[in-house]
Amino acid sequence: MPGHDADAPPPKWVLGPMGERLTLDKLPSPKTRRWVIRRKAEVVCAVNGNLLTREEAVRRYSISPAEFEAWRHSVERHGLRGLRITRFQQYRDRERRFPGM
Repeated sequence: MPGHDADAPPPKWVLGPMGERLTLDKLPSPKTRRWVIRRKAEVVCAVNGNLLTREEAVRRYSISPAEFEAWRHSVERHGLRGLRITRFQQYRDRERRFPGM
């Protein structure tokens, strides 16, 4: 992340998707299997805020790096609504048809 000192310790908390303080203890359980919008967004916020690394998130939640990056991309391009699976499919299809939109 730009401006982040790689040697600096991770923050104790980051701002979550609903404006709440998000700590490692408040992240979704590593046993999570049902990924609702809020849980995906919390993981993306934690990684974006350096609370944990992408590699830690991928390992902790048994998701692929590509799946995490799809979540991150959806949030950046379409906000929280982009994390809905039906919306994700619609946005992905639209981006294939109209690159750069």
